[in-house]
Amino acid sequence: MGKGDRKTRRGKIYAGSFGKSRPKHPARHNSKSAPAKAKHPTRK
Repeated sequence: MGKGDRKTRRGKIYAGSFGKSRPKHPARHNSKSAPAKAKHPTRK
């Protein structure tokens, strides 16, 4: 365990990779029932 272990969070931070122990965007996966924002809102 430690910096060399790519299965741990610390190892992923050191290696610069993402996965189960270090998700890329954890906030995106938390709220599934939230309404999706429009990418290009209509302008008047």
